[in-house]
Amino acid sequence: MNTTFIKITSDTLNLQECYNFVVDDTCGGIACFVGTVRDSTQHKKVTQLDFSTYKPMAIKEMQKIADLALTKFSIKKIAIHHAEGLLQIQDIPVIITVSSPHRQAAFDACQFAIDTLKETVPIWKKEYFEDGEVWVNAHP
Repeated sequence: MNTTFIKITSDTLNLQECYNFVVDDTCGGIACFVGTVRDSTQHKKVTQLDFSTYKPMAIKEMQKIADLALTKFSIKKIAIHHAEGLLQIQDIPVIITVSSPHRQAAFDACQFAIDTLKETVPIWKKEYFEDGEVWVNAHP
């Protein structure tokens, strides 16, 4: 049985695809994290974002996160999908779904996955503003 579903794509991310992967008859909880492109940072208005990855390493690191979540928490399945390329306001750069027999493990694993992804996966974003742009790590 497949317990992880890792993807980096320039196609639009699909929450239903991630949900469908993790749903399981033995699980009473599914936690989802959907990151969206917001229209501002602390000081500037954002017009769009551009995500770049070193895809082979990013996929490998995302798989490590999923495998660790499976061993660290009492979860059944996990999907981690990330977008690459140019995204507009309200587009989705990241989706994480986790299923577990009990809700707390699903919540904990989901938070662990997004926090660890932002710290360890080689994904960078370029923020575009009305008056320029800047490359930043894909951290909040």
